[in-house]
Amino acid sequence: MRGQRLVAALTTALLAGCGPAVATSDPVPATVRPAPEHPYAVGMRQFTVDPDGPRPLPVTVWYPVDPPASPGRTTSRTAPGPAADSPSSATVPAPPSADPAADSPSSATVPAPSSADPAADSPSSGTVPAPPSSDPAADVASHAAPAPGRSGSGRPAVAPSPGTKTGPRVWAGAPVAAGRFPVVVYSHGLRSLPALHAPLTSRWAAAGLVVVAPAYPRTNRRARTFSRDDVRNQPADAWRLVRHLVRLSTRPGDPLGAHLAMDRLAAAGHSAGGHTTLGMFGSAPPVPLRAAIVIAGGRPVVGPVRPLAPVLFVHGTADRIVPQSIGRAAYARCLGPAAFLSLRGQGHGEYLGPGRPGFPEVLATTTDFLRWTLYGDRAALRRLPADATTPGVTAFTTRSFPA
Repeated sequence: MRGQRLVAALTTALLAGCGPAVATSDPVPATVRPAPEHPYAVGMRQFTVDPDGPRPLPVTVWYPVDPPASPGRTTSRTAPGPAADSPSSATVPAPPSADPAADSPSSATVPAPSSADPAADSPSSGTVPAPPSSDPAADVASHAAPAPGRSGSGRPAVAPSPGTKTGPRVWAGAPVAAGRFPVVVYSHGLRSLPALHAPLTSRWAAAGLVVVAPAYPRTNRRARTFSRDDVRNQPADAWRLVRHLVRLSTRPGDPLGAHLAMDRLAAAGHSAGGHTTLGMFGSAPPVPLRAAIVIAGGRPVVGPVRPLAPVLFVHGTADRIVPQSIGRAAYARCLGPAAFLSLRGQGHGEYLGPGRPGFPEVLATTTDFLRWTLYGDRAALRRLPADATTPGVTAFTTRSFPA
């Protein structure tokens, strides 16, 4: 009998060590307020974690804003003149790029040039990189972005969100909406930037989430010394950011921290950012990950992990940079609820661009997955098969999902 109890205890410890995240049919405390019924306006701000350390981490944050937004400048879809205090209908270009040949997602509507590095670990074959910038230090579109501080498809199944093509209006520096919101750490791929993923991250913010996106020191598009091998250090960078956010969340009245529900944390990422996201399950976290989204990723960077928390995989069947088989293998290793959204005939990320085939399905599925895992929204859980399934465009499979 004693031997049986020992085996049971060791088995429990082994399973717990495979992924320090919670896996339940409703992985959210019962006290969490209901998911938003209407989309928010969106704010954006930047800060840098450890600006004087060996690995400074610039961070872009998209977050919910109560309409009408307080006076401030806009970025992304609309922007006023330099001195204006209210939104206007003047459109602005997508986030500027220091390397017009790099293959990263953006909201630009210009044709995609051919990639200078076809092996780069970022979207290609149809994604639209932002136009070249005369200011290589800018991370977010136009003059609207504040200087970094040091602290801190019309698919009927889609949960409250702005249109899939136009996206939300983004207010730089606007106050965060009242209340506390779940947090998503979003990791970019090689030679990319947080701002280039705004078509997706800003829409998640409109759905009631705070999305924090670090620019990793050795793999972002503007890194002075680029190193593909540095991806193995990024899970630790991501957790360093989480610890910073936990500290902010304990400061009464902090303009950002006072609105963070750090007990409802998810991670997401594209390509090498997807590898980073899975790698976060290999560490002992300050707070548990309640969910993860892996887009065009799946390679282990800190050894194989077997998450217990719900994980959503998004992958193109024709991805030549990270073949879908890698994502499928990671999907098969998951011990908790897992889902796989497959985009037929698509490559490494063209489906992340508004107006591209598959973007409505990706937006709807990822948004409802986060609403379920971070808000306990059972209706969002039930919508997932409809969100993700369009004959000839996508296919959707699940493992161990709650009924």
